[in-house]
Amino acid sequence: MIGFLRGKIAFKAPPMIVLDVNGVGYEIEAPMTVFYDLPEVGAEIILQTHLAIREDAHNLFGFATETDKTMFKTLIKISGVGAKMALVILSGQSAEQFQRCIQNNDTAALVKLPGVGKKTAERLVLELRDKLPKSDDVPQIVSVGNSGNARAEAISALCSLGYKPLDASRMVSAIQPEGKSCETIIRLALQSTSK
Repeated sequence: MIGFLRGKIAFKAPPMIVLDVNGVGYEIEAPMTVFYDLPEVGAEIILQTHLAIREDAHNLFGFATETDKTMFKTLIKISGVGAKMALVILSGQSAEQFQRCIQNNDTAALVKLPGVGKKTAERLVLELRDKLPKSDDVPQIVSVGNSGNARAEAISALCSLGYKPLDASRMVSAIQPEGKSCETIIRLALQSTSK
């Protein structure tokens, strides 16, 4: 229905982006991998989008690439994996890492993602093993500039991804967030959990 949007970033606070498209502000939820590459507020971007229509809401999800969008659509078709969990999965691991986990039956790495239990990890491996492409074409993650209170924003974003506030605070403190952008702090915190 809405395949992509091109507009200026009006606001960004993980996991939400407000994109101004010719005077209309679209609220778009996106995985953290999108935030890693976002330019400053006011810059023009293009996001691949997926519109999810439910009885009580219309939610728009944004992705940097068509591959990420396809991965999201594949994930939400799995029993027990909704849009929020799909965003968490795509935020906690790169597409390449996720594919590797599926291909290698590495449920231990998947269980480290918030909200993904052992049964869900096993279901993901079982149902996605033959559905995921074999390609390793994944865009590189690039950090973006500093913002207001990056530490607090990072903790808030991690909480919205399913981490408990105390755990999110510990994760952020463990990577020494001083002088780093919100997106960099989140990326490093998520990477530290997948090791």
